[in-house]
Amino acid sequence: MYLDSAKKQEIFGQYGKSNTDTGSPESQIALFSYRISHLTEHMKKNRKDYSTERALTMMVGKRRALLNYLKDRDIERYRAIIKALGLRK
Repeated sequence: MYLDSAKKQEIFGQYGKSNTDTGSPESQIALFSYRISHLTEHMKKNRKDYSTERALTMMVGKRRALLNYLKDRDIERYRAIIKALGLRK
């Protein structure tokens, strides 16, 4: 599996406050970004996989909502996560 518990803990440790910090917006955004990049590669190979395409679109929307939330609450944390993940604004 592409995303096991060890990989999740690594992502949460890198972007969150600790390995078990699953609730902070930064860690959730980082996890969504990892999953989005994986699904994007899948979609490049499987163009007609419409259920995965829908899931990918929904995931991008969830990440955008979290980014908007973080932007409204703390602009410095928003800028830091955008820069760390290399996302467009």
